[in-house]
Amino acid sequence: MTKPYLIGIDQGTSGSRALVIDREGGVRGYAYRPLARLYPSPDRVEQDPLAVAEGVAAVVAEALADAGARPDEVAACGIASQRNTDFAWDAGDGRPVANAITWQDLRTLPILAELKEWPAAAEARHRLGYAPGPYMTGLHLAWRLRHDPDIIAAARENRLRLGLSAAWLMVALGRAAGHRMDTSLVQAMGLYDFRAGEYWTEWLDRLGVPRAALPEATPTIAEFGELRLNAGGGGATVPVLAMIGDQQGALFGHGCRAPGAAECTQGTATFVKVFMGREAPPQEIIDVFYAWDTGAGQTYCLEAPTTVIGAAIRWMRDSARLIDEYHELDDLAGAVADSGEVVFVPAFTGLNAPYGDPQARGTLLGLTLGTHRGHIVRAFLESLGYQIRAILETIARDTGQRVDELLVGGGVTASDVACQIQADLTGIPVARPTFTETTAFAAALLAGRGAGFWPSDASLPPPPGGRTVFEPHTSRERRDEGFARWQAAVALVRQWGQQEAGERLPAADR
Repeated sequence: MTKPYLIGIDQGTSGSRALVIDREGGVRGYAYRPLARLYPSPDRVEQDPLAVAEGVAAVVAEALADAGARPDEVAACGIASQRNTDFAWDAGDGRPVANAITWQDLRTLPILAELKEWPAAAEARHRLGYAPGPYMTGLHLAWRLRHDPDIIAAARENRLRLGLSAAWLMVALGRAAGHRMDTSLVQAMGLYDFRAGEYWTEWLDRLGVPRAALPEATPTIAEFGELRLNAGGGGATVPVLAMIGDQQGALFGHGCRAPGAAECTQGTATFVKVFMGREAPPQEIIDVFYAWDTGAGQTYCLEAPTTVIGAAIRWMRDSARLIDEYHELDDLAGAVADSGEVVFVPAFTGLNAPYGDPQARGTLLGLTLGTHRGHIVRAFLESLGYQIRAILETIARDTGQRVDELLVGGGVTASDVACQIQADLTGIPVARPTFTETTAFAAALLAGRGAGFWPSDASLPPPPGGRTVFEPHTSRERRDEGFARWQAAVALVRQWGQQEAGERLPAADR
């Protein structure tokens, strides 16, 4: 009998998920386990590679039990992986050489400062698809190869293997078919010239990273090896036929597979992602990433982070005491008709796309004696809508690609008021699907494509459940007036930040 099930694994920074689906795309089982982070010093954030693997093995067993399925009934597995958290292991015995360094770690800031003096660093954004930052795997590896004796020794003896969690899981929980990851994950390491389709040799040399330690880039659907699944007293070896980055997985799982289809995940970090099709746009403001290659050729997507929305909400709760619980965002913002002309620029750590200004700082403008908490909270929710509009307008201006509808998910979008504000301020419908586990769902769908469950992307089943659509109700004139006020506030904030930064510099450096 043909094996009826597929498993999608979503291995993320805060936890790991497993989803069991059937041949119709129906969800049969699900499990989640949180994952601890380690803080060896204030600027360092790590994870235990063995704990990551143990957590994934546990959620797979729990999801199979939830589905009432045996391991030998699983036809294939797909893995979606967190990006920029790098794992290092020994090619000989498969044991970790060091803890994983997460994307939140800041130990590489001195190396980043050094690279700014290297003339070829000006090419980095164009070649890599995004600007280097302390979060980047490539810089983590450079740090390891300067400071970690075990990593240095393994590299010298050609025993070192480096990759993201998807590649590590193949070693820790099964048998890898060579050292490989899909193109979306390889590019995410920050060492790959994605326009040329090869590792950037001069960049590797400058960072001191050995090419032999790095994974081969493959299509999204490929033979990556096998995982050993254990559940209910039984076990089986299952082929892994797909890998993908978590953000690309969310886009694929939502069904955003036509040019202009867009999704915005709004959680601790908030990303706008737009699928672009088969051409890599010559974009230097919004990040350009490989999307996926399911057999018909490489595709691309644009990705833009907004300001630190999750951290801003915590500031409103814990420091400013504007709210006591998260659900009050909806209550307070819904209690007022508008923000009372208050503008909140939540640039607590700078402004991300499309402004790219790390010197900007959070600012409230337009306060009067009649301003109360509801106005400020609504102004905060409006700030997210305005940032999304700025990103979408930048993409339309620079690439000609317009977005006609925005799919949303994540903590902020639980608020009906927040979703309606985003529809009103962007002027396009905002759709909130009921089903939220789109990344694990994508991993399972891609594995099913590899296993022959579905002959094409067009034949893939949609995510389960319905969706709530928020249509824009605000007039274009009012929407444009508000956006002009937001842009004026951003200009003031940026001018203030640049002035403050200049005053902090010694006179000789101004």
